[in-house]
Amino acid sequence: MSKIQTLLKKVGFNNFLLGLMLAIFLAWLFPEIGSSQGPVSWKPFINTGIALLFFFYGVKLDPQQLKSGLSNWKLHLVIQVFTFLIFPVFVYFLLQFLPWIGDDFKLGISYLSALPSTVSASVVMVNIAGGNIPAAIFNASISSLLGVVITPAWMGVLAEGMGQGEVDFLPTFLDLTIKVIIPVILGILLHGLIYPLIKSHLAKLKYLDQSVIMLIVFTAFSDSFFQKVFTPYSLWTLIQIALTMLGLFILIWLAISLVSRFFGFSLADRITALFCGSKKSLVHGVVIGKVIFPDPALLGLILLPVMLYHFQQLILGSILAERFSKKNKDRFG
Repeated sequence: MSKIQTLLKKVGFNNFLLGLMLAIFLAWLFPEIGSSQGPVSWKPFINTGIALLFFFYGVKLDPQQLKSGLSNWKLHLVIQVFTFLIFPVFVYFLLQFLPWIGDDFKLGISYLSALPSTVSASVVMVNIAGGNIPAAIFNASISSLLGVVITPAWMGVLAEGMGQGEVDFLPTFLDLTIKVIIPVILGILLHGLIYPLIKSHLAKLKYLDQSVIMLIVFTAFSDSFFQKVFTPYSLWTLIQIALTMLGLFILIWLAISLVSRFFGFSLADRITALFCGSKKSLVHGVVIGKVIFPDPALLGLILLPVMLYHFQQLILGSILAERFSKKNKDRFG
C-alpha cells in the first residue's frame, strides 16, 4: 500500500486533488463569494491565469524533441485516434444504452470523451511501467495542442446530437486562440530564451497551474451551488456516474490493448499506447470548459464526470503501472 501511495503522489494524486476537494467544499459552504453574482469579479484573474498557464506550457515544450518523435508514426496514430476519435464515438453510442445517466450528465461525459490526454501523469506512469518515454512525451504534448481545436469541434457535434443546444465553434475557437493558442505559440518560440532561466524552478511552476485550476473549480461549483443545480440529484446518482466512469476506463483500456496486440507493438510501445490513450486531462477539461461553457453553473455539472474519471484513472493507472513494472523486472531480472 505504501508503494501505491508513493506512486499516487508522483502522478498527481496529492495535495492538488485535496485542494480540488477543498475548493468544492468551500464553494458549497460559501457559494455567493465565488459565484458570478458575488462581490468579487473572478474573470480577469482566471483569464490571466489561463494565458500564463499555457504560455509556460509552451516554454516547456522542446521543438527538437517534438521533431525527433515523429518516426514512430504507427504508435502515435493509434494513441491520437483513440484519444480524439474512438473514445468520443464509443461514448456517444454507449450513452444511448445507459438510461440511468440523466441528460445533464451525458453532456459532461461526452465532453470528457473529447478531451486530450494528460501530460505529466501519462509520462510518469509510462516511465514507471517501463514504456517508451520519448513517445509518451511526444504524444502527450501533441494531444494537448490538438485538443485546443478538436475538443470544441467535437462538442459542437455532440452537444447538438444530444439535443443539448449548440456549441458555436468559431467564437469558441477565437476565444481559445487568444487565451490558449497564442500563449502556447509564444512560449514555444521563446523556449530557447526562457527555458534555461526557469528550468531549475519547474517544480514551483506547477503551483501556478494548480491555483488557476482550483480557482476555476471553486467559481464553477460556487455558481452551481448558488443556483442549486445539484439539488435534484441524490448520492446514488453520483455513485452511478462514478461506476460508469470506472467501466468506461476499463473498456477503453481493453480496446487499446487489443489494437496494440493486433499491430504487434513491443511491450514498451504497448504500455505507452495504454497509458497515453486512456487518460483524459483534468487541466484541459477545466480550462477549455471555461471557454466552451460560459454558464458557470452548467460548467460545475459538466466537470463532475471529468473529475470522477480523473480520480479513478490516477488510482487504477498507478496500480497498473506497478504491475507492468513488476512484470518488466521479472522478465529482465
